[in-house]
Amino acid sequence: MPDLQPVLAEGALDGQVAIVSGAGSGIGRATALEFARLGAKVVVCGRRIEPLQETASMCAEGLIDPVVCDIREEDQVDALVDGALERHGRIDILVNNAGGQFLSPAEDISPKGFRTVVRLNLEGTWLMTHAVATKAFIPSGRGGKVVSITLTPHTGLTGMAHSSAARAGVENLMKVLSVEWARFGISLVAVAPGVVNTDTFQTKYPAAFRDHYTQNLLAGKPVEPEDIAQTVAFVVSPAGRAISGSVINVDNAHDLSQSPWPPREIQTDSGSIEAEERRGE
Repeated sequence: MPDLQPVLAEGALDGQVAIVSGAGSGIGRATALEFARLGAKVVVCGRRIEPLQETASMCAEGLIDPVVCDIREEDQVDALVDGALERHGRIDILVNNAGGQFLSPAEDISPKGFRTVVRLNLEGTWLMTHAVATKAFIPSGRGGKVVSITLTPHTGLTGMAHSSAARAGVENLMKVLSVEWARFGISLVAVAPGVVNTDTFQTKYPAAFRDHYTQNLLAGKPVEPEDIAQTVAFVVSPAGRAISGSVINVDNAHDLSQSPWPPREIQTDSGSIEAEERRGE
């Protein structure tokens, strides 16, 4: 874990109950642990119990409640939300972090492959958001907060056309629901990381792909999961009460440029660019 000083004080989420999907590793795990540090009870879900139990073991006993759930399956999502309400009495926060994709040229993506990624990233987010809103946020009269994790750059992630389409859909879903559900006191936000230093990034993708993106980052290094977690925590904390309908980039300006400045081809020995010779007036 990087040396990152927490911004919010312990107790900032006392009494709150959160659901975090995809919390067996990476951003989801970091977010669940940050919520627990801040005093929330956290229901974590994913398709395998072992990584979720490992997440739960990383903080005090009883703060994190691991549950197996495939967010693509409506009955499992309903059972997850119903169980959380039965065990904890309320739900205040939802973080839609679960998702996935595979690296492929667009022309090689099959219809089945495209549907699989869209179903996980977009439909799964919809099922979770709709279930929590209709079973907890709206009936309670207290509203709630939803954060969905997407990605940058917003021009699309080449090699992942399916995920680019799905994540764009998620961001627009958060925007339209922030308008429709404002009357219920529900805030919805998308948090869009760039390249994140997760185990998935370091081990799943081909080395050439990973090296290309790492070498061309503006900041010279990827974002850490804990950077995302602290941003999400701020948004759902009382300090973020007026934030809704936004897309928040946490990417060291990766959304603006996917290559370092100045370009290597015109970079001087000092690491800058050659200044234009100006004529005297």
